[in-house]
Amino acid sequence: MINVALPKGRLGDRTYSLMAAAGFDCPAILEKNRKLTFENPEKGVRYFWVKPSDVSIYVERGAADIGVCGRDILLEYRPNVYELLDLGIGKCRMCVAGPKDFSDQMDRTLRVATKFPNIAGNYYESIGRDIDIIHLNGSIEIAPILGLSDVIVDIVETGNTLRENDLVVLKEIIPISARLISNKVSFQFRHDEIQAVRDGLEKLIKSGEKVETVSLQH
Repeated sequence: MINVALPKGRLGDRTYSLMAAAGFDCPAILEKNRKLTFENPEKGVRYFWVKPSDVSIYVERGAADIGVCGRDILLEYRPNVYELLDLGIGKCRMCVAGPKDFSDQMDRTLRVATKFPNIAGNYYESIGRDIDIIHLNGSIEIAPILGLSDVIVDIVETGNTLRENDLVVLKEIIPISARLISNKVSFQFRHDEIQAVRDGLEKLIKSGEKVETVSLQH
C-alpha cells in the first residue's frame, strides 16, 4: 500500500473526497473512532491525518509516499519533493495588505509582518525594496493596526478579516492552491502506484465532475 498524508481540516476532507471519487476510497476513514491510520488493501492505500504544515515533512522524509499541501508551504519551506498535480482546491491568494490609506515611503525601510518570511523576502527582493521582516505566528492583521508593521504578507481567501479590520489588499503576489506531492524515492520505486493515483485525480479534475465533500471525523 502507498501511504497518503492528508491535511487535517476542510482541505483534508476535500482531498479525501477527490481521492475516493477517483477510485481510492477507504471506508475505514468514515468510521467514528480514534484510529490514526486507515487502510484499504484492496485499493492499495493507507491514509493518515497530519497538521497541514507537516504534510511536506512526512512526504520529504518518506513516512508518506504522497500527500497534499498548499503551494504556500512548497514556496515557503522548499521541501525536497516532487510536485505532481494542481488539485484546483483550497484556492486563495498570497497578498500584501495594509491600511486603506497606506502610501509606501520609499526613503525608509518597509516593515513587513508575515508568517511567510521567505515568500515575502523573495517578493520584495524581486522589486528591489528594502524591508524589515517581522516574523509572527498568530493573527497578523493586528500588526499594522498597532503600528508594529506598515503592511502584512499573508494568505487571503475571502478578504473578510481584512475588511473587518479596515485593511485592503495592496498587491497580489501569487495564487495558491493545493498540490499533490510525492517523496522522490517513492516516486522511483513505487512509480506505477503513485502515477495511478495522479492520473486518476487528473482525469477526475479534467472531467469537471462535481465531487461532494465528505465531512470526516479527525
